Parts: sequence; C-alpha cells; structure tokens
Amino acid sequence: MPFQIALSGLNAANTDLTVTANNIANVNTTGFKQSRANFAELFAAGLQSVSSSATGLGARLSSIQQQFSQGTIDFTGNNLDLAIVGDGFFTLSDNGALSYSRAGVFNVDRNGFVVDSEGLRLQAFPPSSDGFNTAELTDLQLVTANNPPRATEVITAGLNLPGGAPQPAVAPLDPADPQTFNHTTSLSIIDSLGATHTASYYFVKTANVNEWEASLYVDGSPVGGPQTLQFDSLGSLTAPASGELTFPPVPLANGADPLNLTTDFTNATQFGDQFSVNELSQDGFESGRLTGIDISQEGIVFARFTNGQSSALGKLAMANFANVQGLANNGNTAFTETFASGQALLGEAGTSNYGLVESGALEASNVDLTAELVQMITAQRNFQANAQMISTADTVTQTIINIR
Repeated sequence: MPFQIALSGLNAANTDLTVTANNIANVNTTGFKQSRANFAELFAAGLQSVSSSATGLGARLSSIQQQFSQGTIDFTGNNLDLAIVGDGFFTLSDNGALSYSRAGVFNVDRNGFVVDSEGLRLQAFPPSSDGFNTAELTDLQLVTANNPPRATEVITAGLNLPGGAPQPAVAPLDPADPQTFNHTTSLSIIDSLGATHTASYYFVKTANVNEWEASLYVDGSPVGGPQTLQFDSLGSLTAPASGELTFPPVPLANGADPLNLTTDFTNATQFGDQFSVNELSQDGFESGRLTGIDISQEGIVFARFTNGQSSALGKLAMANFANVQGLANNGNTAFTETFASGQALLGEAGTSNYGLVESGALEASNVDLTAELVQMITAQRNFQANAQMISTADTVTQTIINIR
C-alpha cells in the first residue's frame, strides 16, 4: 500500500512540476494566462469502511485551472497591437468557428482583414445608421479604396463689415474693377468629383442704412444676382432671418453635379470701420487615401484619410463568460466556450463587465517568475519526499522478508 500512495504523490509532484515548467516557459508569451494544478485526496469510502480507522490512498490531480488575472500592459506604438484593460476577450473567427483570446497581436492579411498570428479574423460589430449593430458579427476589414469626395453644400462666413463704409461710386458690380465693390473674400470649394473651384464673395454697400449686397462668383462666373444683408443699429444681422443665403445651382462643365450652395452668415456683424474675416469654411472635401488606423478605448476602429476625414469601420466585439475557469484551452493563447463556461456574452468595450481597449499596447503574461521558482522548489521537495517514502517502504518490506 505505501508504494501506491507514494507513487500517487510522485505523479502529483511531477504534474505540479510540469505545470510550473509550462508557466515559466511562457513567461514572455503575450496574453498568456498562468495555470495552477489542483489536487484532491484519494480516500476509500464504502459501506464496510470504518472512518475512524481508514487511511487515505494518496493524491490525484483534480484540475488544472487558468488564472485570468491582469497582465502588465507593455506599450509598443503599433496601432494594431491591442490590450484589454479589465475583463473580457477578443472574439476571433476561423471560418465561423469562434474562439476567444487576450493576446492582441494583430496584423493585416492580403485581403485587408485583421487577423492574429494563426490567421483567425478579428470580429467586430458593423456600423449602422444609429451607431453599431451589436446583434451581428463581421470580420474586421480595413478599407483599401480611396475615401470618396463630398461636394460643398454649406459655406460658413463669419465676417465683419464696416459700419461706416461708403457706397461705391461706380456701379454695377464688376469683379475686375475694385471701385465697384467695397470688400471681397474667396475660398476653395469641392464638387462631386472632388475637383476644386474658387468661390468669391463681393460685398457692396447700398444707399440704405445698415444694408449690404452680397454677390457670389464661382470660377469668375456670377451665381444668380446679388442678395441683401441687413443689420440693426447694434451691428447684428437681422435679414435674412435664418442667417442663410441660398444661391441658384451652379452648373459645371467637368461632368460633376451642379453645386447647390448655401452660405451661413449667422455670425456676420457690422462693427467699427474695419473689414475682417473671422471664419470662412466649407463642408466639402476631396477624395483621400488611407493613412492609418485609430482604435479608441471603446473599441471603435477608425480609418484616417489624407483628406482629413475618418470613417468608422466597426466596433470590436468583446466577449465574457459566466465562468471563465470553465473555458477550454486550445493552445496559441486561445480559448473556446464549453458547457462549464456558459455561452459567450458579447458586448462593447467599456460597458458592463467588459474592459477598455488600449491600442498600441500588448498584455504581457501574468506569470510571476519569482513565485513560479518558489513553486518549482516546493514541487521538487515534494517529489523527493515521496521518493524517500518509496525507499523507506522498500526498507520495511525488505526487513519483513528477512525475518527468520
């Protein structure tokens, strides 16, 4: 009997050493979660057993548990290196078969999909009209096409017209003759094909008090007739009441859609005797090439373009489980759900019990090397003690055999 008990102890100590060795071997593995060997007593129990005099039968391995404590966050500067600060897992797909991981070493394959080192595709919630569709999973794919242009629709003009300006001596307005207008300002606007045009405003003081005429020219051609701006005695704009002037459509010869331009003069004023332009902007933009990827702490993946625009490609799908200890370890720092873990609970980073996403960083292994070395010594001593027990049992047995 002592031989079998000591043998079970040797097996238990050897398993403990194996688990410890695996932890030490993965001390530098990104996203690795250390394991812990749990043991249980072997004890014969039955109807004929007398508990007060029964002895144990040794030890057995009851389970090997993953310890999902937070690892150290190491910053790398690579935007596709991702770390989770808090609970949760990245969701990965292998042709529809889902797995979960804390290792955020991602890159882009030849088709633009974001994948891990094994080629599993990172999952995200696709954009929708009101945010993101959290009821659907999709493979996160980076755009490779140019960002399409947007035609200018609204021009915002925040300027000051001098209150004491005289009426021009020469009429009508002629952009080539400075004596026919008081002030002018210009900016570039964009058509539906992404081509640039020049929009110029000419301001002419009328004979009426606190009244100006604003004329718009695009590429040197007038857009409709002049329109009126009126101010009160405090220099605030009173007409148009909405603060906006809408000009007729501007036909273009390059095949682009006609420009439908509205100018917002809400912030226009009539103060002092100096003309000044405080703001002159438009809402169109040219086409742009992809320049980079940004990922927010909430897991929103943005594509940045050379035209200054950004586009949301998706929101990372985070997963968590009722019992993370019940997950099956598939190797490569990836896990799959089991009956014991419960079904994956998908959600968004930064909500409920899902952690935040740190872009440009990786979660290091949570192995405490010092603690593992101490555990290795302990397991080694346990192994030696059980080996000594076998030696002692052998001596006792030999003594019994030698009785005459």
